[in-house]
Amino acid sequence: MIKEWCFIGLMLASFGLISPQVSLAETPSSGPASVPPVLPSVGLTNPNDANPTVDAPKPDMPPIAMPTVTIPGAPTLDVKAYVLMDAATGKVLASYNPDQRLAPASLTKMMTAFVVSMALHNNKVHLDDAVPITEKAWRTGGSKMFVKVNTAVPVSELMQGIIVDSGNDACVAMAEDVAGSEEAFALMMNQTAAALGMTGTHFVDSTGLPNPDHYSTADDLAVLARALIYDFPEHYQWYSQKWFSYNGIKQPNRNRLLWRDNSVDGVKTGHTDEAGYCLVSSAQRNGVRLIAVIMGAPTDAARADDSQRLLDYGFRFFETHLIYPANTVLSQVRVYQGRQNTVAAGVDKALVVSVLPGQYSKLQLQLQLNTSSLHAPVQKGQVLGQISVSLAGNEIDKVPVVALENDAVGSWWQRLWDRIVLFFHKK
Repeated sequence: MIKEWCFIGLMLASFGLISPQVSLAETPSSGPASVPPVLPSVGLTNPNDANPTVDAPKPDMPPIAMPTVTIPGAPTLDVKAYVLMDAATGKVLASYNPDQRLAPASLTKMMTAFVVSMALHNNKVHLDDAVPITEKAWRTGGSKMFVKVNTAVPVSELMQGIIVDSGNDACVAMAEDVAGSEEAFALMMNQTAAALGMTGTHFVDSTGLPNPDHYSTADDLAVLARALIYDFPEHYQWYSQKWFSYNGIKQPNRNRLLWRDNSVDGVKTGHTDEAGYCLVSSAQRNGVRLIAVIMGAPTDAARADDSQRLLDYGFRFFETHLIYPANTVLSQVRVYQGRQNTVAAGVDKALVVSVLPGQYSKLQLQLQLNTSSLHAPVQKGQVLGQISVSLAGNEIDKVPVVALENDAVGSWWQRLWDRIVLFFHKK
């Protein structure tokens, strides 16, 4: 029997059907594999090195020799908490008390609008639906859209009343329409917060009126703003709207940055005596988007000025770069006993990094595949390894590498053939 197996092995080798060499896609999990370049400027190190790496894509223009410049620290602000976040990566660039639980005031309405956007996306409600205005909604105190009791208002107008006018009456009306009651809607808000990873947040109403059990954090609100921007871009336009008129009353958006900085396109203001003056803002310049959260500023003017300072600091001293677009193939991984010999492995989401100026060209990437003997079936999205981004030996980001396609179990002949191949590979 051994002679027969040896004969088959010699025949396979003579026709080039098996080889003792392991391809890059088959690199065992004991060591990182080299990453193939996607952008023309990516260079490979020697694949025979003990720890092969890939240099990050270089900037479009060659760097100019410049003296070393010390990057200043984030501005000192007279607030209870703040966060500056890169929207593309979710990386926090600067912060102060980011996890302190504070009263969010009308920043709560970001979640109210987000839950309504989910209902719109799932066709539970529609923009032209007429929402009945109950006495409870009409009587709700605080800032108002000025809806009238026993009338019906389209969802599209109520959303503008929530976002632009910060109308508590509009919030309650939508909460009752979506969930049946404001209490049930608050449960939906908390479930959504948990799904987004907002671990320091708890809501008891749709408006943000003072309540000791109603709180959030600067970091959580930045996460929520990022979700608003990217999950429902079709509704994000309302956050840059400067005016809204309803019932003969024209009200301005209280976000002062919309009036002074054309790069700012949102997001929401908030104020109560307990919370102080709060503002979540977002701006986009040269394709880079930042999110700034200010909580507990002493005045309306201060929250706008401090938000502007944070955004300017971020745009001046940080750079955001795309390393790999979504669905980029990084390797072809050998699959045994499948219909295909290989499956494409790569990143299913864009790999983006935020770094200080001059650091981009110093980044290194390492691809680690855990696929020394991958067998079918392989499911699209199945984790096959990871790719890490490092700077000066310190890991700054890490994302999973997944199968970008399916591979079902092959025929009996394909399975038999691969058993023979595996037998000789093990030899």
